[in-house]
Amino acid sequence: MQQLQPGLKGRHLSMIAIGGVIGAGLFVGSGAGIRNTGPAIILSYALAGILVVLVMRMLGEMSAASPSTGSFSSYADRAMGRWAGFTIGWLYWWFWVVVLAVEATAGAAIVHHWVPALPAWLIALAVMAVLTTTNLYSVGSFGEFEFWFSAIKVGAIVLFIALGGLAIFGLLPGTEAVGMDNLTGRGGFFPHGGGAVVTGMLTVVFAFMGSEIVTIAAAESKDPGRAVAKAITSVIWRILVFYLGSIAVVITLLPWDSSKAGTSPYVAVLDHIGIPGAAPVMDFIVLTAVLSCLNSGVYTASRMAFSLAERGDAPRSWTRVSSRGVPRRAIWASVAFGFLAVGLNYYSPDVAFTFLLNSSGAVALFVWLVVAVSQLRLRRRFEREAPERLVLRMWGYPVLTWITIVGILAVLVTMLFDASARPQLLWSIGVAAVVLVCAWVQQTRHRTGPVPAPELPDPQEEAVR
Repeated sequence: MQQLQPGLKGRHLSMIAIGGVIGAGLFVGSGAGIRNTGPAIILSYALAGILVVLVMRMLGEMSAASPSTGSFSSYADRAMGRWAGFTIGWLYWWFWVVVLAVEATAGAAIVHHWVPALPAWLIALAVMAVLTTTNLYSVGSFGEFEFWFSAIKVGAIVLFIALGGLAIFGLLPGTEAVGMDNLTGRGGFFPHGGGAVVTGMLTVVFAFMGSEIVTIAAAESKDPGRAVAKAITSVIWRILVFYLGSIAVVITLLPWDSSKAGTSPYVAVLDHIGIPGAAPVMDFIVLTAVLSCLNSGVYTASRMAFSLAERGDAPRSWTRVSSRGVPRRAIWASVAFGFLAVGLNYYSPDVAFTFLLNSSGAVALFVWLVVAVSQLRLRRRFEREAPERLVLRMWGYPVLTWITIVGILAVLVTMLFDASARPQLLWSIGVAAVVLVCAWVQQTRHRTGPVPAPELPDPQEEAVR
């Protein structure tokens, strides 16, 4: 049987786990949340962060017990049936191929600003081509690129927090201690009311998408169970430091209602404390985050496609791997749509590309919901059939699992009543309905009798698939 190969090193997985949660949205998109919520945006990040921590702990429990390239899609398959694994797997694949187009376009805009003579569409295609090539070569090359991309992002955030912290207490030359005025003045900590904290979550919750990549990548390491357990236990301090820490610096140093805070708050902070060349430096860091996201997107979409093909839910040819253990056909299938989406963004940004964005906007929440429901069901099976595999357990099971499910549903309901988020939810539900119909057709075509509950696979066999 053709198999993926354990080509990712421990340092690759560690840096993917640390840096995977840091995307361009943190550096750029956080400004809109600050403007709409005020200083209380830090509570929005905290609530969203708590949801992510709980979901990742649940996913970690399942991944450590039974590592799989299909991750939550494979677990949904076992917990709820093939229709669930099929649906969430294809939705997740859809999400990442759309992200490829979004990030390629964003990266092209930055480079085009530096080199106006190069057309943006050519830059986008070139960036896509380079990162596709690295993924086609070996999983190790993906890991190496991601290691350095993540190292730059992590270094930038740590340095930002350190400089911002010194500025807050007036320890940098030319700065004075700022006190609490920006947090409690200008309308108070809740200038738009407490309800803005919940709606603020809608602008920040999707920034956390990407944390789950490490559970997919761990299956291509030498000791996947241990790697997952180590990565998951670090998720709490990652969120505390990178998100809550950096946002706390921003809202403490800058008035929430200033025009600077509403655009690129990180650049505004660096300008405020007198760091020269803040804009181009941040452009470079954002470009690094974009390239990291693209690199991860190619990898993640292809591995999900590979897993779906292994289970008979995608063309079997996608399971073919190269001599280096790379599923090249799954990669080509994933990036082909990414290239098409890049073209749609340039030829029809107002209609076709807007549809693509909206149709994948709520997938993160769908994934988290499926993870929680799967863990709720599989935990009982592991305790009954293989308790020795539960080396990383979900806290407060099943109470915290149910609380997480209720929290995710609450965010989805909030999206329904928010005018700006409603199109994303409705279009995402529409795409999910189409995929569900495809799942029903697929299951009907292959149904020959009662389908027994799938057995829990051997963790060593599952890890190399």
